Amino acid sequence: MTTTQQNLEAIRDIRQMMERSSRFISLSGWSGVAAGTSALIGAWLAIRRIDFYYSSEYRSADVCPVCLRNDLLVIAGIVFFAATVSAFLFTWLRSRKEGIGIWGNTARRLLWNTLIPLIAGGFILIRMVDLKQYELIAGASLIIYGIALINGSKYTLGEVRYLGYAEIVTGIISLWMNRYGIFFWAFGFGVLHIIYGITMWWKYERGANTEMSAAL
Repeated sequence: MTTTQQNLEAIRDIRQMMERSSRFISLSGWSGVAAGTSALIGAWLAIRRIDFYYSSEYRSADVCPVCLRNDLLVIAGIVFFAATVSAFLFTWLRSRKEGIGIWGNTARRLLWNTLIPLIAGGFILIRMVDLKQYELIAGASLIIYGIALINGSKYTLGEVRYLGYAEIVTGIISLWMNRYGIFFWAFGFGVLHIIYGITMWWKYERGANTEMSAAL
């Protein structure tokens, strides 16, 4: 190995150490795939519940729009829980494989900068529900989530920022096509997450797995 190659490897190692200290780079692409899959399943259940409401309950004497709202909120809560748990699980597995602690100053900064917009946006969505502005909730939730991703992206992989941009654009379009809000919601939280997850796995994890297999 020449001196030049040794210097290049040393520089590469230093760069990786600096990235690990300033950015949380253990996010797993499978987290995005799992979150997207959860969202698509939830959207399918929500569409079935809405269709059933308008095909039978809406025409009955015991019509209960509050029941429909509560059922959709339950579905959304389950999707959020499943996506959060799966994201943590796959990220923890990747961190363990790479020998990197999952909880540190960088992870705390990432979590804090992501949670602030989500919590503030959560109050906006709650108020929309109170005012029965249901047609705007899908678009607003996508925009809020996109802002949260952009705000936290400086502490993790840069590609997260582009996912945030895509979520915001999808949410804005949804505001003017609110009759199809559930489909935009499925695209933003489902399809975009799956595309992002596969891209991140291909770019960051596939090569590492290949190198590990070659070493064994």
